[in-house]
Amino acid sequence: MKIALMDSGIGLLAAAAAVRRLRPDADLVLSSAPETMPWGPRTPEDVTERALAVAEAAAAQGPDALIIACNTASVHALPAVRARLEPGIPVIGTVPAIKPAAAGGGPVAIWATPATTGSPYQQALIRDFGGGAQVTEVPCPGLADAVQWADEEGIDRAIEAAAALTPRDVRAVVLGCTHYELVAERIRAAVQQPDAHPSPSSQQSSSRGDPIVLHSSAGAVAAQALRRIGESTQAGSDARGRLTVLLGGREDTLPKEALAYVEGRDLQALSHAG
Repeated sequence: MKIALMDSGIGLLAAAAAVRRLRPDADLVLSSAPETMPWGPRTPEDVTERALAVAEAAAAQGPDALIIACNTASVHALPAVRARLEPGIPVIGTVPAIKPAAAGGGPVAIWATPATTGSPYQQALIRDFGGGAQVTEVPCPGLADAVQWADEEGIDRAIEAAAALTPRDVRAVVLGCTHYELVAERIRAAVQQPDAHPSPSSQQSSSRGDPIVLHSSAGAVAAQALRRIGESTQAGSDARGRLTVLLGGREDTLPKEALAYVEGRDLQALSHAG
């Protein structure tokens, strides 16, 4: 079995790691074009053109399914990629986990790129799946780029700025960009931490109280890919699949930035073990 994943950059690592956990025996193809990042500010036509190129490079490897592990590409290019590759290769898109977050009952924040925040696409998701929950859209300028290049200071600045825009009563945060999943615990810590300067009018604790729940898409898209091809999970398998990395359509190794994250290191280690 071979599962391909595509993204502009290393945002696909979280979904790839999820596939690897569910099916350690699966061969993985990771196709990206980091030299073309970021995709968010590009026109829908430009995103579609670039996503098709990355998807076709992955498709040339003969996968059983392709995961578009990128929110921007899923918004703008999913229909075009499906038209090009299906029914031969099932294509699975990535959608922010708004529905399960809203089902928790408390106020929800959606962290997303500035291009996605406030967009008709995200507004429609909130309307259709928000279940009447109080939802706040939080733009995160620079965070995806900082994660892509493992810029630690840039990550800290972007997370701190977004946390400051996140309402105090939020109980759940939707990670609306796959890159953000690589720094999920840093986001949780930033949103959870007490106010440095609590309001004088508030007599309650400055802590956010109950642990913040983060909602990501990696596990869901990995499971959906297996369902689409009629495969079950075999998390306990001792077999290890091969890892193929495509950068700009050319076979390569995982970028050094990927190894700054546990998902990248685990993928490399498991593949070497196989």
